[in-house]
Formats: sequence, C-alpha cells, structure tokens
Amino acid sequence: MSELLLRLFVPEGGADDPKVRTRCGLLSGITGIILNILLVAGKLTVGIAAGSVAVIADAVNNFSDAASSVITLIGFKLAGQKPDKEHPFGHGRIEYVAGLIVSVLIIFMGFELAWSSVEKIITPEPAVFSYVAMGVLIAAILVKFWMFYFNRKIAKRIGSEAIAATATDSLSDVIATAVVLASLIAGRYTDLPIDGIAGVIVAAFIFKAGWSAVKATQAPLLGRPMSKELADAIDKLALEHDNILGIHDLIYHDYGPGRALVSFHAEVPADGDLMETHELIDHLEREIGEKFGIEAVIHMDPIVVDGDTEEMRELVEGVVKAVHPDATVHDLRIAEWDKIRNVYFDAILPYGIDISDDEAADRIKRDIAAKSGFNAVVHIEHPYIE
Repeated sequence: MSELLLRLFVPEGGADDPKVRTRCGLLSGITGIILNILLVAGKLTVGIAAGSVAVIADAVNNFSDAASSVITLIGFKLAGQKPDKEHPFGHGRIEYVAGLIVSVLIIFMGFELAWSSVEKIITPEPAVFSYVAMGVLIAAILVKFWMFYFNRKIAKRIGSEAIAATATDSLSDVIATAVVLASLIAGRYTDLPIDGIAGVIVAAFIFKAGWSAVKATQAPLLGRPMSKELADAIDKLALEHDNILGIHDLIYHDYGPGRALVSFHAEVPADGDLMETHELIDHLEREIGEKFGIEAVIHMDPIVVDGDTEEMRELVEGVVKAVHPDATVHDLRIAEWDKIRNVYFDAILPYGIDISDDEAADRIKRDIAAKSGFNAVVHIEHPYIE
C-alpha cells in the first residue's frame, strides 16, 4: 500500500528535488488528515457511549494528530517555494518550524490528557465495556501502525525531520491505544480506576514522544554541526589535490533540506602561483557542488613549508595535545618583530573539557615559551563537526 501511494503521487527523483519533497509532504499530510479524522469520529463515538475518559482522550489525541498533519501540509507547501528577493536561501527551514510545532502540540496534548486522567482517578466513574469499542480500538492500532511505517518510509526517503516526528507520534499512538484497549478489558473485572490510570500512562507516552521530537526538530533551527561522515568525505576530496595541504574551520550552513552551504579554509603553499591556486580553489568548489549538492565557499590560507616551521608545528601540536589529546592546530606561522620571536596559530579544543579557554591559552603560551623561547599568540577555537 505504501509503495503504491508513493508510485502514484510522488515523481521519480532524489531527496534534494523540491518537487519530490513537496509531493511527499503533501501525501503524508493529506493521508494523516483523512485517517486521523476517521479515528477521531470512531473513538469519540464509542468513548462517549462507554463513558471512558481514556478512549475520549485518545480521540482528542488523534484530533491533535490531524491538526499536526495540517501544519505539516502547510509547512511543506511553503517550504517548496523558490528563493526570492526576501529569502535568497529559499524557504526550506519552514519544514523544520512545522516539525517543531507538531512536537509542541504533542506535548500540550500529553499534559491535557494527564490532567483529565488524574481527575478520573480522583473521581472514578465505571466505563461500560462493549465489543464495538474494542473493535474500534483494535482497528485504530492497526491504522496507526501502518501510518508509522508509511511516514517513516517517507521521512527516510527525503530526510525530513518533520515527517520523522509525525512517524514517532504514530508509534506512540499505537502504544497509547493498546494501553486504552487493555484498560477497557481490565475494567470489566475490577473496581479500581483503571480507566484513569491508563490515561496517565498514555499521557506519559505522548509526552516522551513529543519531547524526543522537539529535540530532533530544534537542532537544525538552532544550528547543528556537520556530520563527521560528510566532513571526512569533503576532507578526502580536497586532499586529492596536490597543492591543498589541509583544510580546517569546516562549517555547515543549513538553510533547509536541499539547500545547504559549506565553508572552510584550505591550506595552500605560500610560494605557489596565485592564479593557479585560485583556479584550483574554484575547481574544488565546483567539485563539492557536483558531488554533494552543496554550495561551497573556500578561503585560501597560504602557509610556509620549511624545516623551521615544521619543527615549530611539531612542538606546538605536542603542547596543545597535552591540554587535550583531541585538540588540533592550524594557521601556524612564525614572525619576528623587533627581535621578538612570535609564533601565531589557532588551537581547536573540544567542547566540555575541564579547562576554560583563557586557562588553556595561558598554559599553552607558558609551555611554548619554556620549550622554545617563542612568544605564542594563540587563538582558541572549537570544532563545528560532530
């Protein structure tokens, strides 16, 4: 069924194709709206008839899912718009905003469900068992499990956080409805407030799913690091060129799915021909665009390659790695001013180490002065890669 729908409504193409992304988003949204409205109607009818707060709350949860599908639908429609004068990088981040709204709605409904369930525990009312209600809940579980599979398939195809959040919510609904079904059956055999307890359990599942989705969708909005796999691939491609000695300050700029930029510094020989090096950098920018579908902006860093510089680099790297073994060094150069010998460089330290940037800089300067007599001018930085 999933494959049939994708073949019927989504054109051939990759995840970066705007038409494919828009069609996938529309298909997910429309399917979610139709199925969730049907589930709301069925659960609300049997929930009112049975007097079950858990079933009614589960129906309200499905109504929030339908609203979330509307938001996803609008988000993908807007995200598919072409860049314009006001938004030269396109509208792709609207997809992330839509995913965040969906996640917040999930959490809100979790709180609402918890409140209603606690009230039912405090003032319990027996729920009326019926085979019709049980059949509706079993059908809802099967529908929601299919929706989880369907949305996960779409999310993987186009790499969408918003649809992945919808898939996560569908899976939590499977568990939630299963708990409601179990409580409906158990309520026949006990006077305990099973209905309210089931509602609290369902609320916990919904809240957990919503919080996980919030964390997943807010990352690209706040700015996430480049994946190590992509960084390694770009580094490997760059170093295939003889006159590129290394790269650093690799930064990933995410403007939405299919619209990303990368910038970095490429170390080149200081004595190389300027025009040839410029042509090499332009060529590498085009290569990255063709291979990864990412626009690249590369800054040239001319470095001196001689015995004294290499000897100093080895000493500096040893001092910096003594601060932390994963630390690295770049942009190193030596200069003498008025008989003062300076070594300039950037030191990249991992996040979360037990020493401040100022303390690290002071320690590095002190150790280099003691070992070489040079005055170290060090700039502390942190990595942009996972």
